[in-house]
Amino acid sequence: MTEERERADQDSPWKEILEAYFPQAMQFFFPRTAALINWERPHEFLDKEFQQIARDAEQGRRYVDKLVKVWQHQGEEIWLLIHIEIQAKSEELFPERMFSYTLRIFDRFGKPAISLAILCDADPKWRPNQYSYNYPDTRLNFEFGTVKLLDYQNRWAELEASDNPFATVVMAHLKTQQTSKKPQERKTWKFSLIRRLYEQGWQEKDIRNLYRFIDWVMMLPKALEAEFWQDFKQFEQERTMAYITTGERIGYERGITEGEQNIVGRQLQKRVGELPKETKAKIQTLSLNQLEELSEALLDFTAIEDLLNWLETHQPE
Repeated sequence: MTEERERADQDSPWKEILEAYFPQAMQFFFPRTAALINWERPHEFLDKEFQQIARDAEQGRRYVDKLVKVWQHQGEEIWLLIHIEIQAKSEELFPERMFSYTLRIFDRFGKPAISLAILCDADPKWRPNQYSYNYPDTRLNFEFGTVKLLDYQNRWAELEASDNPFATVVMAHLKTQQTSKKPQERKTWKFSLIRRLYEQGWQEKDIRNLYRFIDWVMMLPKALEAEFWQDFKQFEQERTMAYITTGERIGYERGITEGEQNIVGRQLQKRVGELPKETKAKIQTLSLNQLEELSEALLDFTAIEDLLNWLETHQPE
């Protein structure tokens, strides 16, 4: 396994795609802020600086935070705090968390960060964009930029017409939400979105990057994934563009002898985070049929509790 694949396995694809196409992300989601920035000068991800103000932050796949240094057209440095809430449900403390990070950045580094949030949840009513309090002699109103991916459902034609890579990212995310418990429909959309990358004339590197994102979010049951892979290989052969190699598959082509348990384990880790040792031990006792059932059931898992509940009702055969 290459270093690139190891990194991709460990990091959220949202983080990977944001780092690969950060200027395009800003231009797509926050065009007014993007217009302030001189993109001819390199931007810099301030991961060490962010860790200094987020030592107690929950780490993992549920959300991604990036602190980025960019330059204005006038030559002044500005910092951007980008937060992607990947699997959020309505969270009362979310605005307070956004304010806390921004305050810590100012306190630690003396920089007034531009704070921006991308919300990937499915609740149309949850739209946090400010943190405030108001007393007779003191008041505060902190506002931050928010984009709701759900809103792009009504802008599908705009997404299809866009050549910004984040149009593809949003399309994959929305179709994943819409095809929950509809695996055949998800397979159709997964193939359509990946085929679209070739039809738009993307370079090989870009097709690989966006393919990894689509492949990760639009997970399929094992049998349908095998069908999809065969259809896709035929498509590539017809176009004589074999950009996506077998080695880039998440694991469906590796065979049972290399361990169905390892495949399911990686899928679960990407769904619900690192698994406790005792949970891994329970998974190792499952039969092949049960592992295949679990590989399908986990498509709807959002937390470790979903896995634990499933294991309680599926004792080893």
